[in-house]
Amino acid sequence: MRKVFFSFKYKDDVSRAMVVRNSWVTQGKEAAGFIDAANFEKIKRQGDAAIRYWIDNQLKGTSVTVVLVGQHTCNSRWVRYEIEKSIEIGNGLLGIDISKIEDLQGNTSKRCGEIPKDYSFYLWNKDDGYNNMGEWIEKAAKQAGR
Repeated sequence: MRKVFFSFKYKDDVSRAMVVRNSWVTQGKEAAGFIDAANFEKIKRQGDAAIRYWIDNQLKGTSVTVVLVGQHTCNSRWVRYEIEKSIEIGNGLLGIDISKIEDLQGNTSKRCGEIPKDYSFYLWNKDDGYNNMGEWIEKAAKQAGR
């Protein structure tokens, strides 16, 4: 079974990221990179080394990293770290625009960017992410030799 790390800007996009994660998990797949708000705040208070340690541990055993791109993702140093670390360990990498998934208040947002140019990028709503994400992930894994 393929284990996937989901990278996203926690505070801004957690509800949208949960839509994507839940679609993956309901298909019987394994997801990493998710944490509840209380634990996230606890790790954050411990400093940068603790955050890097948590990310590195979450990436262990994964073969693909999916970057969920919302309004502030491109400004997140931790998303940048997750991308760099994923490339370093040889994970497949792809990006998915989640900005048009409605948040808990029914709002959508703008997308701030994409991911590094050599990797595939998809639009969750327009490209039917619910039904196609598995294929996208397999394509990224194969491109990375995983």
